[in-house]
Amino acid sequence: MKRINFQLLALIFCQAMIGQVGVGTNASYNRNNDNYEYANRNILDVKLDSENDMFVNIKGLANIKADTYIATFSVTQNGKTAQEVNELIDKRINQSVSEIKLKKNVETFIDMISFVPVYEYETEKKNFSRKTYNEIPAGFELKKNILIKYSDPNQLNDIISILSNNEIYDLARNDYYSDSLESIKKEMMNKAKLLVQEKIKNYEILLGQSLADSEKKIIDGYTVNYPIDMYKSYEASNSSSLNLKKTAAINQVSKSTTIYYQPILNKEFDFVINPTLLEPAIQIQYEVKIAIKTNKPAKMDKNYVLITPNGELKALDTNTTARPIR
Repeated sequence: MKRINFQLLALIFCQAMIGQVGVGTNASYNRNNDNYEYANRNILDVKLDSENDMFVNIKGLANIKADTYIATFSVTQNGKTAQEVNELIDKRINQSVSEIKLKKNVETFIDMISFVPVYEYETEKKNFSRKTYNEIPAGFELKKNILIKYSDPNQLNDIISILSNNEIYDLARNDYYSDSLESIKKEMMNKAKLLVQEKIKNYEILLGQSLADSEKKIIDGYTVNYPIDMYKSYEASNSSSLNLKKTAAINQVSKSTTIYYQPILNKEFDFVINPTLLEPAIQIQYEVKIAIKTNKPAKMDKNYVLITPNGELKALDTNTTARPIR
């Protein structure tokens, strides 16, 4: 009879169905190349018992295009009074939102972030003493975010043009959603199940024995990678080498930093769903590991036979206690 122990590991990182679309947002600039190594790590960090003799491992990858995008633009306004700062920021936001809402299938939401006083320093000079710098109120700073939901990626350029006309430039991030994540996960599990069965059959042919009655342990898990974690950066520049004195003053030009999307490649997977990847997409990895303990050969009992002088064969009982000869 089969004996199978199931240990199901739910290894889903990040919020459900939220990611970052293929746009170089400010959030991307603040990330480094370590994110790619983090996202490209093993799906299952748990190791199966090393005493098992055989392992079956299947890994799958799925690339999913977004259904809906949400762009977040940050707006900051400064003013001398609370009334002034509110009127100025509302004018910029309301004028932009009214134009954006004319677009098809576009929704907006204004998120209040912070409203704080701003201070500056006033210099006070006294006789026979050093200058004193006193902090005094200088006005207020108000921050809000404009969240814009859209379904056509080409609409983002029009949205940016509308916002820039009202001095709103800070595209903080661009997230996306997909309604097909759960169905893709089920599809990946079914594909992996067929490949596991095929691989076990091949092992049975090579070993010349059935593994149906062998003890098995199985673990599986998913991990979801979003483009915001998959950007890398570099500086495209070549500086000259000069043999100068250590005291020489060198003025270096500021180098431009380039970021690009680096997805997980298809080379280490047993199957890939939607292998051709043109734009940044949600990437789901699925892995299943099975440890099979092969049956050890049965222990053979040894039988001893005594041949008498008359040529008769008598079986000896080795379990009896020997008696001393007197």
